[in-house]
Amino acid sequence: MPSYLKFTLFLLGFIFISTDAFAQPKSIEVTGVLKEMETKQALPYATVVLKSLDTTEVLSGTTTDEKGKFNLATHIKDFLIEISFMGYTTKYISDFEIVDWKVDLGDVTLESEGQSFDEVEIRGEVSKTVFKLDKRVFNVGKDLSSTGMSGLEVLDNVPSVNVGIDGDITLRGGAGVQILINGKPSVLADESGNALGTITADMIESVEVITNASAKYEASGTAGILNIILKKEEKKGWNGSVTANTGYPDNHSIGLSLNRRTEKFNLFTQLGGGYRKQPRFSESRNFNKITEETILSEGENYRNEKFFNITLGTDYHINDYNVITLSGNYALEMEDQPSETDFSYLDSNGDLVSSWTRTEVTDAINPKWQYDLNYKKQFRNNKEHTLQLSALGSFFGKDQSSQFTSRTNAGLEENRDQRTATNFNKVDYTFKADYMNPITDAFTLELGSQYVINNVGNDFMVEDYVVDEYVVDQNQTNDFEYEQNVLGIYSTLAYESEKWGVKGGLRVENTELNTFLVNTEEENNQNFTDFFPTLHTSYKVSDKLSFQAGYSKRIYRPRLWDLNPFFNISNNYNIRAGNPNLLSEYTDSYEITSIYRIGKASFSSSLYHQYTTDVIERVSTIENNTVYSRPYNVGTNSKIGFETNGKYIPTKWLTVNADFNFNYFDRKGTFENQNFDFSGSQWSARLTPKFKLKYDVDLELTGRYQSGYETVQGETSAYATLDIGVRKKILKGKVMLNLSVRDLFQSRIREHFVSQETFENYSYGVRSRQIAFGVSYGFGKGEAMNYSGRRR
Repeated sequence: MPSYLKFTLFLLGFIFISTDAFAQPKSIEVTGVLKEMETKQALPYATVVLKSLDTTEVLSGTTTDEKGKFNLATHIKDFLIEISFMGYTTKYISDFEIVDWKVDLGDVTLESEGQSFDEVEIRGEVSKTVFKLDKRVFNVGKDLSSTGMSGLEVLDNVPSVNVGIDGDITLRGGAGVQILINGKPSVLADESGNALGTITADMIESVEVITNASAKYEASGTAGILNIILKKEEKKGWNGSVTANTGYPDNHSIGLSLNRRTEKFNLFTQLGGGYRKQPRFSESRNFNKITEETILSEGENYRNEKFFNITLGTDYHINDYNVITLSGNYALEMEDQPSETDFSYLDSNGDLVSSWTRTEVTDAINPKWQYDLNYKKQFRNNKEHTLQLSALGSFFGKDQSSQFTSRTNAGLEENRDQRTATNFNKVDYTFKADYMNPITDAFTLELGSQYVINNVGNDFMVEDYVVDEYVVDQNQTNDFEYEQNVLGIYSTLAYESEKWGVKGGLRVENTELNTFLVNTEEENNQNFTDFFPTLHTSYKVSDKLSFQAGYSKRIYRPRLWDLNPFFNISNNYNIRAGNPNLLSEYTDSYEITSIYRIGKASFSSSLYHQYTTDVIERVSTIENNTVYSRPYNVGTNSKIGFETNGKYIPTKWLTVNADFNFNYFDRKGTFENQNFDFSGSQWSARLTPKFKLKYDVDLELTGRYQSGYETVQGETSAYATLDIGVRKKILKGKVMLNLSVRDLFQSRIREHFVSQETFENYSYGVRSRQIAFGVSYGFGKGEAMNYSGRRR
């Protein structure tokens, strides 16, 4: 390699070691591109070896690059090619043609070990993870417990991800997670509605877990990014599937997926609808240490939902190098949320002062729509040389009304009626431009920009029933306006050789945030620019061991519900509210990952460190026996952790997947003269054995454990859960019968303790177990797909 080029690269900060391989005269060159059989995605870092047919001696070896390409050579003509990758069946190729001292294998596919035992190929039968330079790709399979799954529950099966019963998503125990759909923000994953409410398991192709994102991705999400890739069938002709599900508590849905592929067009649609009930039990205890008074509550609430969604889209292939995609999604949700909660008020002696029952009747209509226009150009010199332009628009609305009635059961009169009305509208626009140029076989340049516009209006009114009429409560009523615009530009440069890979980049983002409380005329205007450097590298030690390392700087911008000071009063003694004066969190994230194989087991293990400033924490206070929970910026958090994911296939009928994550954190900070310095740890584990039984019957068990951990004011309890799934395939997989039980022991709880000098607060919640049965049928050239219609 020329010395001036080495010097230039050194100045740029990209360090690599050049290989000592050299071309031998009359050597035979072997090339190809390795892809996964089911998804046709490139398989990076797989091992390719040339062996002598006579002695089985290894003649040459290499690993595939990030795009699945491999290139190696030998001077011996009688050889075979062995290709292996953890979690996949090893492939041997001995039938090939040598032309002009070259063997061009073209696209070579590798089959998952979990797939190789079926009589027919069923796409995505078992979920699996593929490792790339700056991310892990979890290809979503038809796991048995996925019957009745929503997109939220699919995420709960992804390594490193945990989803609480309230739908809160954490990555390696961190809450600052940015969720994207096909690489872009989406109304389908917006937290202002029900998270991932209308995305179902059958719609998802894969989930990219990005704990240290490159500069190509927006900098939001201090814990990382989850990028959900939706399916889009590419088989020619008509393809489709129909599914039906039923379950207890009421969980009934039907779905249809259709695709028509021609030379120029690819038309696709998915539609579904259903109805479900989701009961939840909760209780709480507020103890005022100053007055020694106690408020107890215990009750059950339901979320009854009717829903409908439809997706339409088309790809138009202008020619071999230009494609335009236009797609749209519409969803309508109709909610009915009845609840009944019993309250008790005890004096300092523990004697009952009064008890009453508070009932709630809430109705809401939530329309969602989204459109996406995308143009992709491939340049003639290289199919990886691309320019992509996209524009996305979305809308989410909520027209909600609630009626609250309190009736005294004993003691002092607590009769009180309230009603609320919410008119919520959220409009988002995203414009993106991405350019990628593989300058040489080793160097790749990326450039791009993104502009995101978020505009929200939340008109919230509370009325109290006073002397035969409802009167507006001015202390709780307000119109909150929120506008955020983020402009980002980025550039990355990557180098890849047989053993080394390195990718560095820089992203610059300007944020303009404005909030306005109409009634009080309070404003919060922010305008700031940040720089986000990233660096990733990889090194292959041997065929069974390789390393990856990465660094990125991230930001967590306060979101709508963090900032909106008016939230809900379903339990008017435990109220959550926002804080319009919040600042952004910033995190420096470091990570080292090893990928290795031991016999029939394959593993990925990571050491990581995250340092976050201006940490956003929910802080509870008590006023008149009512506990208010509001977010504040409280100091710093230093976290160091270890994570490992493994897969073991001891026999043809058993596959075992396991995940383990442990982290230790050190919190520093003060709030209102109160010291919040403390340290602690938390860990989680997941074990999933899959059994292949006779008569095409499969059984799957998934056990999870989440440890308890300390919070800034108290602690959160541990919990363990078990899911079971059974599947029977008929007609060689064209028809599938699925039965699943999620949270068999109804042990997935949410339990928090808060203990302060002036008060104590205890809260507990649990949802019922879910039993679901589904039937799916694939027709045309398609296959059965488990449409669930399930949503949070």
